[in-house]
Amino acid sequence: MVARLVAHSVTGAPITVADRIRRVHAVGNFLAEITEWGWDDVPPRRLIFRDDLPRPQRFLPRYLPVDADRKISAALSNSPYRLAADALLVQRACGLRIGELLDLELDCVHEVPGHGSWLKVPLGKLDSERMVPLDEEVLTLVDRITSTRSPGRPMTHPRTGAPVYFLFTHHGERLSQNAVRAELNRAADTAGLDHITPHQLRHTYATALINAGVSLQALMALLGHVSTQMSLRYAQLFDSTVRTEYERALGLAKSHIGPIPTDKLHLPITDVSGGAWKDTPAIKSRLSGGYCLRAPRRDHAFTPTSARTVPASTPTQHILEFSLLNASTLPT
Repeated sequence: MVARLVAHSVTGAPITVADRIRRVHAVGNFLAEITEWGWDDVPPRRLIFRDDLPRPQRFLPRYLPVDADRKISAALSNSPYRLAADALLVQRACGLRIGELLDLELDCVHEVPGHGSWLKVPLGKLDSERMVPLDEEVLTLVDRITSTRSPGRPMTHPRTGAPVYFLFTHHGERLSQNAVRAELNRAADTAGLDHITPHQLRHTYATALINAGVSLQALMALLGHVSTQMSLRYAQLFDSTVRTEYERALGLAKSHIGPIPTDKLHLPITDVSGGAWKDTPAIKSRLSGGYCLRAPRRDHAFTPTSARTVPASTPTQHILEFSLLNASTLPT
């Protein structure tokens, strides 16, 4: 039972944490329902607890860096397949989900006197409509799509069943998600980038707004989020408060440490040929740690410590050099 909750039923490979959570919930709901129905084989006690759910993984949004965003936009602008390429450019400019993008209707642009142009985003993942402001560049893009699309009869809306003129139509059919993804893959190959998903364009749109200082409330409205927790994921990418505190603490730390020396650090031993070199801290620490400096008259007299560290045939002068060489490795 447990193995089926953590491994794929066909391949046996480990499943994702999200799939494990869904399977545990499914088992828990099944046990709760058969208890309500009064089945004879109902377990006598509760079997699924909150601790049985694995901790969900919280990844940051996978946005495109600025250079990659520019490269993919240039590749899409030069694409010969204009309808799918322009659809992706609209998605990047408005932060739409791919389902919302392909459900746009022909009259999706609304001109509000005194408030500019707005894009009416249809019902999507969270069953809510929203309005997204448009600039002149996006309006020009929508006009080009209108002239590129294939005209024809209205099509049945998959949600309402009403006849609708969709914005993205090609040869009498709606533009498919597979066609859009294939165009994005082609543009990524042309730009020399790795695999990119359409949803990353939405993440890039939201990240650009966060970097520009948009408020959390405005970001929720533009992305169609119903809870602040969904939008806070983008705010965690570049938190200005964290950055300010980091720079303040780093400045204080640098002021306490002082400038980093650029010259080579010298050991406390500067001259071993004369003076009281045996009284230097490095030599004292080596002597107390077991390194023995023998006098010339006791060439063959070894203490147990020296016998472990210096070969028996080593002359006195070599022993001194050996000890000083080890002393040079001490940290300053």
